[in-house]
Amino acid sequence: MLHVAVIGYSGPTDRSPVKELHVVCEEVGRTLARRGHVAMTGGRDGVMELVSRSMSEEGGRVVGVLPIGDEGNKHNEIRIRTGMDFAMRSLILTKSADVVISIGGQAGTLLEVVSSYSYGRSVILMEGTGGWTDRIRSVLIDGKYLDERKTVEMKLASNIEDLETYLEEAENGKV
Repeated sequence: MLHVAVIGYSGPTDRSPVKELHVVCEEVGRTLARRGHVAMTGGRDGVMELVSRSMSEEGGRVVGVLPIGDEGNKHNEIRIRTGMDFAMRSLILTKSADVVISIGGQAGTLLEVVSSYSYGRSVILMEGTGGWTDRIRSVLIDGKYLDERKTVEMKLASNIEDLETYLEEAENGKV
């Protein structure tokens, strides 16, 4: 069992850019639940809520790591109320994960991608989801690394089958 952080766009699930990502978020949630992993998110709306909902519907476990003053979405089985701002909460989330999946995202997602890499956590970028998840590819060294230290490979998943392959590698300690 892995603790998998899922990061990405926040915001109303019925508005762009989150609205266009319903299918991929639901597939990610179902995949994690089916494989018996725990999903960890920022616990709020947007990508976090969509993944958490599909996880819950499949009987999966969801942990929401919440910023100060936020009770999160109703699909969080466990709520960790950090009492911290968004940036500090993001560091707790990425430090606590075994693997990170990125779907779209703005500046907060970029912070989480960079901190995940710095902590040696493999990041799976769901390609075609927009935001920093797609933009980060243009700065990768050798198409895999954020810097010359080559701490951990960034994985590029163009579909759920790729995601499953990377999760299996992580399950077998090959990440």
